[in-house]
Amino acid sequence: MREWWVQVGLLAMPLLAAYLHIPPPQLSPALHSWKTSGKFFTYKGLRIFYQDSVGVVGSPEIVVLLHGFPTSSYDWYKIWEGLTLRFHRVIALDFLGFGFSDKPRPHHYSIFEQASIVEALLRHLGLQNRRINLLSHDYGDIVAQELLYRYKQNRSGRLTIKSLCLSNGGIFPETHRPLLLQKLLKDGGVLSPILTRLMNFFVFSRGLLQYINQRKKFRRRWVGALASVTIPIHFIYGPLDPVNPYPEFLELYRKTLPRSTVSILDDHISHYPQLEDPMGFLNAYMGFINSF
Repeated sequence: MREWWVQVGLLAMPLLAAYLHIPPPQLSPALHSWKTSGKFFTYKGLRIFYQDSVGVVGSPEIVVLLHGFPTSSYDWYKIWEGLTLRFHRVIALDFLGFGFSDKPRPHHYSIFEQASIVEALLRHLGLQNRRINLLSHDYGDIVAQELLYRYKQNRSGRLTIKSLCLSNGGIFPETHRPLLLQKLLKDGGVLSPILTRLMNFFVFSRGLLQYINQRKKFRRRWVGALASVTIPIHFIYGPLDPVNPYPEFLELYRKTLPRSTVSILDDHISHYPQLEDPMGFLNAYMGFINSF
């Protein structure tokens, strides 16, 4: 009961601000620097923000980072430099509707479109024929699953995936526990239009949250892709995650994907392991990448 009232109390602040027309705060210096160091490309008339850093000279390795909900490519900033010491190219984007990318309304947001945007970005960068390492988190895990499905189908123009590392994503609908705010926005009801209006500049919208329903509808397609490919797959897990609870999630993951390796971080690490324990996360990922 206390948790419910705390969340309502937190929502009261943006509610008051929105109806008093208080503008959103200015970007922090760190976020401003992140934006100015990045670039934009156009996908079907929409501007998509991305970062592309050149790291180790002479290495052929490329890693593409796929962020979670409801955040942006900035989620990776704590491990960015470490990745550039191992990979020649480190690339991340803000999905459509997130971060500095465009947020069209109304718009039918889908995992399929986000996967196509990733493919379009790599074509834009001239990397469509290169072998790509995917590193994903949360919402990005599902986009990675769709990319993996397309790779498995050997469709022309799709990514060639060398490896996949997932982290704290609800890849199994049956073990996913959406937070109260996600439930309110996804399922509608009297509060949903108010919350959507209040926070659409934070990308909280019912359209974006339909990925939860898409994941249930396309479970066979996306979990099947993980189970059937032969590329190296790894999962980095913060076990205190309320969205993918321990041990239910991990037990199902190991049962469904016995070939995948898993790194379990310290007991206090939760849903954002790359931010909560960047060194532990980076070490786990490097251990995976260096194992094949």
